[in-house]
Amino acid sequence: MTLAPVMDYEAKPSSYFEGCRADYVDALPETPDAAILEIGCASGGTGALALERGKCATYVGVELNPAAAEIAGQKLTQVLIGNVEEMDLPFEPASFDAVIVSEVLEHLVDPWKVMQRLAPLVKPGGLVFASSPNISHYSVILRLLQGRWELTDKGVMDRTHLRWFTPALFADLFEQAGFQVTEVRPVTPFANRTRTLNRLTGNRLRHLFMRQISICGRRR
Repeated sequence: MTLAPVMDYEAKPSSYFEGCRADYVDALPETPDAAILEIGCASGGTGALALERGKCATYVGVELNPAAAEIAGQKLTQVLIGNVEEMDLPFEPASFDAVIVSEVLEHLVDPWKVMQRLAPLVKPGGLVFASSPNISHYSVILRLLQGRWELTDKGVMDRTHLRWFTPALFADLFEQAGFQVTEVRPVTPFANRTRTLNRLTGNRLRHLFMRQISICGRRR
């Protein structure tokens, strides 16, 4: 059932697995002995920055793409290679101070089940950071009004996506898993014109302007 999407994901160009979520590293507390788990660690850029800045002592990644995982293995404490939906995670409950799930859940068959498995691995009060494309962005709605639903190689309509989220649905996924969502924001801050438009509409249409959703929460 998942074979074709997994094969498509593994065929993505190496540039897809580069990059770093510096915003998430910035938001991590100054806890030098912390342990962090990242699902979909790609080439390890985020973890390498967290270790370099002394935000943690242990950074464990899980990555489906073997080539990216090999690179990450040279930077992180430990990297597990495989599909998080199918693999055993060899960690005790409350092993981690934070979990990062950036641009991953939309590729999974059952992201709700995955987060319910991951939540117990995070200490009570521990952090979760996650992001996903926003299917309620105005550009998607305009295409739907035109009767169009074209898949692309990247972005909101990436052909390897199996799930799509609005900001409310994405936050609810984490609430159901046992996290208290404390912030829902766009990954990229709104430009001045968008901030003005958002303010004029009383923040009620904010979901139309987010290309990517970012959430932060704490384990209950």
